[in-house]
Amino acid sequence: MLSKKSAAIHSSPVRELLKFSKEPGFISLAGGIPATDMIDVEGIDSVIKEILAEDHRDVFQYSVTEGEQPLRESIAVWSKKSGLTLDPQQILITNGSQQGIDLLNRVFLEKDDVVLVERPTYLAALQLFDYTEAIVEELAYQDENIDLAALETRLAAGGVKMLYLIPTFGNPTGRVIENAERAEIVKLAHRYQVVIVEDDPYGHLAFTTERRESFFSLAQKLYGDDHNVCYMSSFSKIFSPGLRLGWLALPEKFLMAIIVAKQALDLHTSTLNQHIAARYISSGRIDERIALLKETYEQRRDWLIESLQRHLGDAITFNRPEGGMFLWCHLKSGINASRLLEACVMEKVVFVPGEVFFAENPELNSLRLSYSMLTQERANEAGVRIARALQAISS
Repeated sequence: MLSKKSAAIHSSPVRELLKFSKEPGFISLAGGIPATDMIDVEGIDSVIKEILAEDHRDVFQYSVTEGEQPLRESIAVWSKKSGLTLDPQQILITNGSQQGIDLLNRVFLEKDDVVLVERPTYLAALQLFDYTEAIVEELAYQDENIDLAALETRLAAGGVKMLYLIPTFGNPTGRVIENAERAEIVKLAHRYQVVIVEDDPYGHLAFTTERRESFFSLAQKLYGDDHNVCYMSSFSKIFSPGLRLGWLALPEKFLMAIIVAKQALDLHTSTLNQHIAARYISSGRIDERIALLKETYEQRRDWLIESLQRHLGDAITFNRPEGGMFLWCHLKSGINASRLLEACVMEKVVFVPGEVFFAENPELNSLRLSYSMLTQERANEAGVRIARALQAISS
């Protein structure tokens, strides 16, 4: 009785692997989950107490689809610190950034429209594009950089509607698109009238002081409000995933269509949760928390890298991301990461095989490891267990 689209969509492998994170003795490197021990429970409790101590009937009432004005204003002021100039009226509050992708998907794409994505890219975005029955094509690369000449050739050929990018510490690779490359991509998208979706859930989790300018800011500088970049971000990785809060920043020409789509889907995002986030941002605690997250995640990245080097040696290669939550790894040629995962389950350690992040021609020896939840002891033990599993399938 399911629709053809629903019957064709399978559960995310990441979701299936998350069940192991709840089982005793398992070490999960699978989920893109922010560290539970780093959630500022005291700060959140303090904000909630402030709200409840005041006349707070309004926070239990319906809201407007665009989002509560205090939160939109707080995001606009706070975003200036990272070089992003936003008018609160450009901002739409969403139920996590995942809803942002869904809304843009619904508004811009129809069956057989072409979406260009990074190779590899975020699995849940690929699932949403499948629901729309869009055609997903991977970008061409020169080494680690997007091949701009190939991109222009493809755009000039026509039929491309959207370019979906996670340009700063992307999922799953941790890769960064550098500023010069960003500017050229913005110009190409404008020339050929292609929408850029800039997905930025990890940009605040930088381990260095180097700043990358957002596609949205570059487009504003080049074309004013007549640009084609839709920016989205989330509080899930830097504040609380359970509040389910994200936001979109849009040029005015796209805004009403997105508002109407959200209104049809869920009316609005939780009023109470929006007020919690607005108070938390205004208190200044979010900047303190992000600073602590960056320091902690950099240390946890290093613990995992040291463990892999110690226990697996040259059997595995990986990047050293400058931010975010993931290591992107490759096993020696000929070793299938899905087969290794089966052996790792027996050793009570799990990760995500990299093949699920590809729209086409997957790298079967690739895998994504998340370090956000690791202690030093568990990072070391994860390396021990993966090494044992690798030995088991190699013998």
